[in-house]
Amino acid sequence: MASISSLGVGSGLDLSGLLDQLRSAERQKLEPITSQKTEEQAKISAFGRLQSGLSEFRDTVTSLNDDSLYHGLSATVLGEGMTATTSEEASAGRYEITVDQTARAGSLASTRVSDLEAPLTGANATLDLTFGDGSTSTSIDLAENATLEDIRDAINDDPDIGVDASIINDGTGHRLVLSSRESGADAGVASMSFTNLAGGVTLGEDSATYQEGLDAELDINGIAITSATNSVEGAIQGVTLELDPSSSGETLSLVVEQDDASVKEAVTAFVDTYNKLKSTVGRMTEATGDASTAGELVGDRTVRNAESSLSRALVDPVSGGDFTMMSQLGISLQADGRLELDESKLDEALAENPEAVSEFFAGASEEGGMAGRLDEALGQMLGDDGSIESAISGAEAQVSRLDERYTRTEESVERTVERYRNQFSQLDSMVAQMNATSAYLTQQLSTLSSQSNQG
Repeated sequence: MASISSLGVGSGLDLSGLLDQLRSAERQKLEPITSQKTEEQAKISAFGRLQSGLSEFRDTVTSLNDDSLYHGLSATVLGEGMTATTSEEASAGRYEITVDQTARAGSLASTRVSDLEAPLTGANATLDLTFGDGSTSTSIDLAENATLEDIRDAINDDPDIGVDASIINDGTGHRLVLSSRESGADAGVASMSFTNLAGGVTLGEDSATYQEGLDAELDINGIAITSATNSVEGAIQGVTLELDPSSSGETLSLVVEQDDASVKEAVTAFVDTYNKLKSTVGRMTEATGDASTAGELVGDRTVRNAESSLSRALVDPVSGGDFTMMSQLGISLQADGRLELDESKLDEALAENPEAVSEFFAGASEEGGMAGRLDEALGQMLGDDGSIESAISGAEAQVSRLDERYTRTEESVERTVERYRNQFSQLDSMVAQMNATSAYLTQQLSTLSSQSNQG
């Protein structure tokens, strides 16, 4: 079959150019399909952003629907050198805490060794340790001819020995320093002794370096408390105190009270994420009158239904409590559909009636409060069979159909172009034959004319 580049050779006509123009005209049938596919892909992307925005909003709704949010307590320390945290077991209260001393790990150093490479132990050598008041002891076997570094490593390799070992050079010699792995009087290393040292070696404890382990000692509202660590748990039920060494000798105040700050933070996040969602939806549904600049989901029923469902959940009264409308808590719905928070009004509601705030948002059941209603509505949108996922699936199915339609149309275009090519090839041959016949006849007539003139 003749190629496009050979068309017109016989006839002298620009059949290749004409075929290209026809091909371009035929391929315009593909443009609406491509445009529709682009629109559907834009919808899929937009629904994905909407899904993300709804999920982020639902996270804040879930926080407001958690009853524990409204019954949590916060711990505030007035003074330096101590922090406090609360658990569910905590109760509100005020405490004066005097820290007499903080907990400390005990330590003890050995006598000096001048040569780190010198062997110090004989056969069956051991290091014997006692802790606290001496009622607890342990020992570790040492290899024969062990150096001070070998002894240090043997101690640190034993997870059960209860001390960490290091070597300090005091300028005159090297010392083995043992530090208790835990703080407190009972855990403090009290003594060290070596058995079966090498001949001529004198190695033992230097009592002048002894630092006893200390328990933390504090007074809480006149009650004496001791703790082996600076993390004091259980002294105040549900409260953990963390003491810093700098707190020794200090008197501090601790206030455990209703954690209104966390509720306010959750409400603020709720308002902010809702407004962010409204902005996202606004861009997606903006009608500009120009298809190239309009939002991807202008007039989309799924978006309209989602907005309507959320609006109902927000404005419908919540029955059963002192607060029935979110405006009573300082949350107002503006003309543009966004929420606005009056923080002072929310602070007042939390201070005067925190239980009613809990009932309004969380309700007596998971679905009872405003947050519960919103969560249910959002679940219908975001579930595996929800409206958003259905819309995405529908758009994806449409993209697949458009791909199939594009392939069929493209094949049809190629068949049409091939038919034009065959027709042009036949036309080219026919015109070439006609030109050849015309040239032959012209030649014959010229010959006859010439003969006639000679006669």
